Amino acid sequence: MVPFRRILDVERLQAVVGAMLLIGEDLDLSTVLRTIVETALEVVGARYGALGVLDETGSRLAEFVHVGMDLDQVAAIGRLPEGGGMLGHLIKDPHPVRVDDIARHPEHSGFPRGHPPMTSFLGVPVMIRGEPFGNLYLTEKLDGSSFTEEDEDTVSTLALAASLAIDKARIHSRLRELTLVEERERIAQGLHDTTVRRLFAVGLTLQGARRLLGQPEAGERLQQAIDELDETIRQIRTTVFASSRPRRSVSGGTLRGDILQLVEDSTAGRPLEVRVDFDGSIDGTVGPHAAEHLLMSVREALAASLRRSDVTTVEVDVAVDDEGLSLRVADDGTAGAEPPPELASLAQRAQLLGGRCLVQATPQGGMELIWQATRLQ
Repeated sequence: MVPFRRILDVERLQAVVGAMLLIGEDLDLSTVLRTIVETALEVVGARYGALGVLDETGSRLAEFVHVGMDLDQVAAIGRLPEGGGMLGHLIKDPHPVRVDDIARHPEHSGFPRGHPPMTSFLGVPVMIRGEPFGNLYLTEKLDGSSFTEEDEDTVSTLALAASLAIDKARIHSRLRELTLVEERERIAQGLHDTTVRRLFAVGLTLQGARRLLGQPEAGERLQQAIDELDETIRQIRTTVFASSRPRRSVSGGTLRGDILQLVEDSTAGRPLEVRVDFDGSIDGTVGPHAAEHLLMSVREALAASLRRSDVTTVEVDVAVDDEGLSLRVADDGTAGAEPPPELASLAQRAQLLGGRCLVQATPQGGMELIWQATRLQ
């Protein structure tokens, strides 16, 4: 039963209803999880919040989406929580927990070095179809008071809305995976047809060069064939398009297709030259969880580039190799002295996947963002 009746503040009740509608709008799981935490902080008035997602065993945290700490605090703490102490208490007993002082709770195991001070605590479970999915944690009321029963009812209501939104996002992700094989076959067939035509033309050029061996024209013919082969390989790996091209309306299918559609959507209507380059088995190697973080990172990295009005060219490189997954987004704009505001979120996503994120100026004066991950499932 949703405890609406125990939320007495009319403005808070309106905020909760609005938040429930907002949470349910997005099918991207990573966005849904972060929006849940941000909404809970805003509605209840807390400084720090997090949503811990359980692993397959249900005994530890596989993911920890946190809001409120800056990059320096995150770096000082280092390793993200895995489900000990107070967080572990809620995992073992998935019922709302509300305490005035974390340090006095019998399950408290202390904070790591560099962790900001936290006193008051409120935690509620997030259940999906009756099974624990994770827990929503809030600490430190902004006014210095303790969390109230109405706060608990409010966050429990948000947790229920979150469970519905998460379930919908997971179903959407599964449906996308079901179409993966069909989409791969379609792309493979189109790539096969294009490649065969180009290689057939190169074959004719080489046949002509063979008849001219010993003559000056032979070198030119061979160089032409080499150039054609290089171009064919480049077309297999790279998609080049301008933002004025008609949109392909790619929905679902492969991760490559999702990235291309996202780039087109993000750059639509802008006078830009955009290049997207893929290297490695992106679709065969990157799992659904890492794919969600990659897509959000592409969106945020593009937003950082497109915020500057002098950008005319954007390069997006996505690669998979033995070391993991990497994303590079570079532009020709004027790099600012301050890091983009998206950097905190990008760094958090990379850290969740065992990687890192950095921003640096290019030799030409533009901005280059490097995002890397080692856990690809």
